Order: sequence, then structure tokens, then C-alpha cells
Amino acid sequence: MRVSVIGGSTVDEPTYETAVEVGRELGRRGHTVICGGLGGVMEAVCRGAREEGGHTIGILSGTDPAAANDYVDTALATGLGNARNVLVVMNGTGVIAIDGHYGTLSEIAHALDFGKPVCGLNTHDIDGIETVNSPTQAVAYLEEIVL
Repeated sequence: MRVSVIGGSTVDEPTYETAVEVGRELGRRGHTVICGGLGGVMEAVCRGAREEGGHTIGILSGTDPAAANDYVDTALATGLGNARNVLVVMNGTGVIAIDGHYGTLSEIAHALDFGKPVCGLNTHDIDGIETVNSPTQAVAYLEEIVL
């Protein structure tokens, strides 16, 4: 399963560690991570997935694939700025939202509009998001809904 992981580009240490653990859980279970490919949650989830042998795809807002974080296996430069948010969620089977601000909120809205299942860890509290309490619960929720 391909899972879009979305969240803040600047996060505190506990949020970073949560995202690393989400990535590890996805990698352990053989899932591919799709994200925006930059820092914060995006870097952390890619790091965790790579530690467990998972594949990571970064859909970048800019035009330089080299701008991706060090844990992205496949970097796709779009030159679309925040409009790339649509591509991030469109290419996942489901979405895990971690923390985040307006960019994450826009990705959540796109995902819900596309009918994608969305679960959240310490993120926006809106209708359509399944609130979960742990990285393991987040991945298990998507597997249950999608697989």
C-alpha cells in the first residue's frame, strides 16, 4: 500500500519522533511512503521508513530533485509550489496526518474530497479524520480500511 504522510515542515522533537515511528511502522509492514519530500514530518517519516527497508517518494514543491531530504528514495520535482499538495494525497491509498498547519489542512481537505481514508495523530480535529493515538494504530487503521 502507498501511504501519504502529511504534516508540519517544522516540528518539535516529540512530533519528529512520532513521525519517525510512523515511518518505521510503514517500512516494517512493507508499505511505501509518499510525502512532500522536505523537512519536519516529511523528513522524519522517510527516515523511519528507510531504517526499516521501506521505499520513500517525495513530491517536491520546487524544481530541484536534489532539494529532497536525505531519506527520500525517489524525488519528483514539480515546480508547483503548494499546488503539489494535491499530488501528495492523490498518490496515496490512504493518508496519515501528523501535526501540521495550513498546508496540512489543505492536504486533508483534498484527501477527503478524493474519498481517501484519513487518520490523524495530534492534527486538525475535523469531520472525516479518524483520530488515532499511536503510529501502530494509524497504520493498522489504514490497513483495515484499505486492504
